[in-house]
Amino acid sequence: KMVDPTLAEMGKNLNEAMKMLEDNQRKAEEENEKKYARKDIPGPLQGSGQDMVSILQLVQNLMHGEEEEETSQSYRLQNVGEQGHMALLGHSLAAYISVLDRERLRKLTTRILSDTTLWLCRLFRYENGSAYYHEDDREGLLKICRLVIHTRYEDYTVEGFNVLYTKQPVIYISSAARTGLGQALCNQLGLPLSCMCRVPCNTMFGSQHQMDVALLDRVIKDDVESGKLPLLLVANAGTPGAGHTDKLGRLKELCEQYNMWLHVEGVNLATLALGYVSSSVLAATKCDSMTLTLGSWLGLPAVPAVTLYRHEDPSLSLAAGLTSSQPVEKLRALPLWLSLQYLGHDGIVQRIKHASQLSQRLLENLKNLDFIKTSVEDELSSPVVVFKFFQEYSNRDQTPHAAQASPIQHPIISNERHIYDTFNQWLGEQLGQLVPASGVDVVELEDEGTCVRFSPLMTSAVLGTEIQDVDQLVDCLKMKIPVLTSTLQLREEFEQEVRRTVGLLYVEDLSWPGLGVVRYNYHSDGKNDDKQEKELEKINTELLKKLNELESDLTFSLGPEFGGQKNCVYIGMVTEDLDVSELVETIAATGREIEENSRLLENMTEVVRKGIQEAQLQLQKANEERLLEEGLLRQIPVVGSVLNWFSPFQASSKGRTFNLTAGSLQSTESTYVSKAQGTGTTPPPTPTSSLAKQRLPGQKIFKRSLRNSDAFSETSSVSHCDDLEKMDQRPPALSPGQEQGPFQTEKTEEQKEVAQATKTEAEDVPSEKSPNDCVKVEEQEGQR
Repeated sequence: KMVDPTLAEMGKNLNEAMKMLEDNQRKAEEENEKKYARKDIPGPLQGSGQDMVSILQLVQNLMHGEEEEETSQSYRLQNVGEQGHMALLGHSLAAYISVLDRERLRKLTTRILSDTTLWLCRLFRYENGSAYYHEDDREGLLKICRLVIHTRYEDYTVEGFNVLYTKQPVIYISSAARTGLGQALCNQLGLPLSCMCRVPCNTMFGSQHQMDVALLDRVIKDDVESGKLPLLLVANAGTPGAGHTDKLGRLKELCEQYNMWLHVEGVNLATLALGYVSSSVLAATKCDSMTLTLGSWLGLPAVPAVTLYRHEDPSLSLAAGLTSSQPVEKLRALPLWLSLQYLGHDGIVQRIKHASQLSQRLLENLKNLDFIKTSVEDELSSPVVVFKFFQEYSNRDQTPHAAQASPIQHPIISNERHIYDTFNQWLGEQLGQLVPASGVDVVELEDEGTCVRFSPLMTSAVLGTEIQDVDQLVDCLKMKIPVLTSTLQLREEFEQEVRRTVGLLYVEDLSWPGLGVVRYNYHSDGKNDDKQEKELEKINTELLKKLNELESDLTFSLGPEFGGQKNCVYIGMVTEDLDVSELVETIAATGREIEENSRLLENMTEVVRKGIQEAQLQLQKANEERLLEEGLLRQIPVVGSVLNWFSPFQASSKGRTFNLTAGSLQSTESTYVSKAQGTGTTPPPTPTSSLAKQRLPGQKIFKRSLRNSDAFSETSSVSHCDDLEKMDQRPPALSPGQEQGPFQTEKTEEQKEVAQATKTEAEDVPSEKSPNDCVKVEEQEGQR
């Protein structure tokens, strides 16, 4: 069978190009050589040109050169698959087909467009529909708005905006619609923002993500009475946030009553291809138009979105831009035409069904988890699952399942809601990092706050999500729930302990997902603000370093990179066995020691300077006394030497020693008599934590032991006492003073070193010597 050689070569080149671009197994040497090569810096165009391999290699370097990129992007490239190759081939074919002669191009584009439109209308149960293929998913709705304006304003083609001025059009969208959709439509249509009406959702009955139909009816009546023209209503079959579907049946009746156009969009429209469809979504087949995003549903890269619509006047569709007389414009459907043929009807249905099964599997598992609340429209079939962590303060001692039966519709005080939003933000980020194939993300809802969303219809085909990924997601969620509950319960205790501790300041930061934020207060002595701020930063930075050196399971940090408090220690998530009092006491003791060391170093320069000056004065006085004692003749160079030879002068060695601990000068006579340096005064002991306690083998710091835990019930008191007796009978390995954490051990060793080197001797020297020679200078008597 004859094959066009150009098509064969195109397919071969595409396969080679995809293999090269998807090959991530590069050597480390090549990565290091090309890591800083060109990057995104434009360079001059080479005059001799380059071959295809070199160009594709450059593209590969630009795609995979930065190792800091998120792994999800490379994961998407790895899961393009054969159907993705067909879609990419369609773009190459479109460029090749566009060079055909006009008659052949017209026949081919007409066939491609009609086949794709017929397949989509049958697949999604939209009878007698036309299709418009567009790159931007909002462009279809924009063309529909122009079609409705041309339909409702007969003189619009001639009069233009004058007809709109006499009777202002109104477009109605839900308050749960995509952010910025209404403003984008008004900007593109040249309409004022007053032409856009946002319809609130239900507040009393039904889903809080569904459009309030009764309120919409009253709003339309008011607009009609005020001389406005209701033009179009945008409804949702799967809101962008929670995935709920509006009451499309009642909305369609309302649109027919006021002669309005009904447009539907949303992820739930994908379920129209399944055998079983919920009645709320099935009502979308009666709407005037709908937008389908097949690329994300089926995992097809670079395929256009499709807007299906029904209209009888082709001239108005042409005027609105929904159809084109240019055959090249019709080639937009070519990638989708190839991909649909490759997948087939069964393959398309299977992908959508698999995504629905994933969401249903997760929903069933979430029902059995404590402190997890879901927000789904249909318990039996919900393509989008939204859940959040929530633990009511008033019902913490009650059965958790009692609070789980109700959906996420409860009044929450502002601080408590802010805390839960922060915790759920952290939960969503953790789940996304631990199970990247799940595709979970964090969504902000108006009533529920921050939630975690699982929408497999938008991610599973691209990420290759399987049932085991959902099970792994549930296992990770089970591990994170105890951490969340423990941290939430201990936050209040931590705040109280910090406020009761002298020297610590509790900083309230509701946006921090952790135990809390604490700052060590620096006791300034009349210092200016700049110096005090520097000292505060220095102490808290050293405090953070010391805490991270401890062998604990806690995470200490400086907080978020943006928006966090300065000079604070942020404590992350904790477990239920945390000893909060020991943690707070350790932070306070560590901060006090750092402050004392800082004050000692700060005063050392002044103390040493004053000691040197005093030593100079005393040594000068000692020299004068020595001159009087030796006599004038001994000071003459030649005579003094002869006199000293005949009659040596015996002088005692006198010097000065500087005690760094006491900051005072002392004589060295006792040192020369005993031939040893005295120890001086013993430095005061460094204060240690009053909560230092014995630890069991393998027990980390800040962990409650079994003695202090509430894990033992009343029936286990006998065995508990036996364990205590055994512990008391054991020979003591260390004294209580030695049973301290690594931090106290470091302090004791440091104090010993300071105590051994507390004195530095300064001996008598002639006054002309420099001050640095006054630490230990001895009077020398010339002997003859």
